[in-house]
Amino acid sequence: MKKVIIAMSGGVDSSVSAVLLKKAGFDVTGVYIRFWSNESEKRARAVAKKIGIPFKVVSFKKEFKKLVVDYFIDSYKKGLTPNPCVVCNKELKFGLLLKRFKGYIATGHYVRVKDNKLLKGRGKDQSYFLWSINPKALDRVLFPVGGYTKEEVKKMAKDFKLPVVDIPESQEACFISDSFIKKYITKSKDIVYNNKVIVRGSGLYTIGQRKGLDLPGGPFYILDVKKNKVIVTKNENDLFKKGLTFKKANWFIKPKFPLKVKAKIRYRHKMAEAIVNKNKVIFTKPQRAVTPGQSIVFYNKDQLLGGGIII
Repeated sequence: MKKVIIAMSGGVDSSVSAVLLKKAGFDVTGVYIRFWSNESEKRARAVAKKIGIPFKVVSFKKEFKKLVVDYFIDSYKKGLTPNPCVVCNKELKFGLLLKRFKGYIATGHYVRVKDNKLLKGRGKDQSYFLWSINPKALDRVLFPVGGYTKEEVKKMAKDFKLPVVDIPESQEACFISDSFIKKYITKSKDIVYNNKVIVRGSGLYTIGQRKGLDLPGGPFYILDVKKNKVIVTKNENDLFKKGLTFKKANWFIKPKFPLKVKAKIRYRHKMAEAIVNKNKVIFTKPQRAVTPGQSIVFYNKDQLLGGGIII
């Protein structure tokens, strides 16, 4: 019987994943990765007890603070818009966890692995967040819900009578809250329009943002974010760019440049046709709000080819 560790977050997806693995005949152990002290650990433990699998807790608090939270804070101070979930997956879930345990590691991500290729999920797709993991990890990872839709997974959670059915789905990184922002992201920035400071503000600013900018004479869009200032525009067309450059490339294939791809510059961004040449990308059509610090991820149909960080 093959051993598998399932990373249990206390949510629906990883809970259903645990049940599916057990039903498939795996020797399953639930593992909760402790980042903060919160209710999700209690839910994960309750699910493990309900389905009758061993349950362990591993603490990555120090590593999480250093590798994910500090990275997030430092990036915003530099005027970047980071993606902490990408870093967390690379460094912790598919990094430290793989080193800590032998055998297979499973998560509740909506992605698929076939013939050692990382593919988009059949319904919901979270492959965007996994572009930076080590391609060699695909030999040891399982994604039990990747072939199901979110609706099917919710129905299974109900059918299995799991104590997580009514848990709302998180929309933000797990540590970002108003209190976190007030504690760490407090430095005010000059908000500049036409080279003139129109107001000072503080908060999490990102390129393309309109919501929350209660500026006189608007509406305004954020055009650029610097270390000490935020540049805004009234013309939304200013936000469109024909290309970009990226760093820290990670490829699941051996790329032959120039490479024709479909690219995403944000998780909820629509796929865009593009040509990649080393660390440069040219889009067939200009794209809105290309944002330094965010990830650009490349696809060929359903297959994730690689990605990088926009600079």
